[in-house]
Amino acid sequence: MYRRYFKKEYVFISAIIILLIICYQFAFKETISAWQLNKQLRYQLQQSSDVSMQPGYMERKNANLSRILDLYKADTLDFRNNAISKISSVAETDNVKLAEAPTRDPIYSNGQFFIQRLDLEGDYFSLMKVFDRLGQIKDAGIVRSVVFKQKRDRKKEKGKDLVMELYFEVLNR
Repeated sequence: MYRRYFKKEYVFISAIIILLIICYQFAFKETISAWQLNKQLRYQLQQSSDVSMQPGYMERKNANLSRILDLYKADTLDFRNNAISKISSVAETDNVKLAEAPTRDPIYSNGQFFIQRLDLEGDYFSLMKVFDRLGQIKDAGIVRSVVFKQKRDRKKEKGKDLVMELYFEVLNR
């Protein structure tokens, strides 16, 4: 009686179907889901490597560039008044004298930037304190270079025998 229902062909086909279902549950199902996840992650990685798809990055970059440009900015018309008065007030707190603020030389300017020279007199340590404070002043530009020179006339003021030439780079507005 059972032989009639369990023919070799039916048993073999049903065993193959059951084996395929078991293999799918244990091996193929996990492999297919891992493959789909890999495909999805590769697509996300490809999108994230493109800078245009990262608006947060561009906003941070623009904010940092704006902060850097703000350090260079000073109003060119008011630079001689405001910035030099700020610099001289900082200099006077450390007993440093603003010796000279020559007019702007056209050699030191182009369309976007100009360079302003200021001469400060004092002893070395006071000049260095002023130099440190000048880097923190806003709207005065950035110190581009500093030259220390020894004064030729030492008989006038004994303690102030150094001249510091500051060259400020300022962005034209």
